[in-house]
Amino acid sequence: MDDFLMARVIHIASVVLWIGGVAFVTTVALPAIRRDTLPDERLSGFHRFERGFARQARVWVALAGLSGFWMVWRAGLWERFGQPQFWWMTAMVAVWTMFAMMLFVLEPLVIHKRMRHSSTPAADFRRMEIMHRVLLAASLITIIGAAGGSHGLW
Repeated sequence: MDDFLMARVIHIASVVLWIGGVAFVTTVALPAIRRDTLPDERLSGFHRFERGFARQARVWVALAGLSGFWMVWRAGLWERFGQPQFWWMTAMVAVWTMFAMMLFVLEPLVIHKRMRHSSTPAADFRRMEIMHRVLLAASLITIIGAAGGSHGLW
């Protein structure tokens, strides 16, 4: 069995489920919560929804990171990170790092604690919506870059 091919399959499946989930949360769940929930209850509504997704997202982000590292290490692709035509590889690491920090460090250790003690749940919900939109946009740019770059477009 080709370990590089298996890593690529795991990587792509993980990214699809991870960013697909982010897209669903950003474009469906958050707008529904905003539309159907009173402003001061939106944040708690989101937290009820998010618990199940956060566990899955951690798995997909971890698998994407491990499989991506494996492919770079196995194929000796480290020098690509310094070459402009492979900007999308650096973007993948940057997007992955942002999500890994959010899911494994900031959310459990800082954000949830801060939001539990916040007196502005409506403002916190709005900031969270903006953050999700920015992360989704960065993710989509990276996916487009990776799809084109891995097939010689750039």
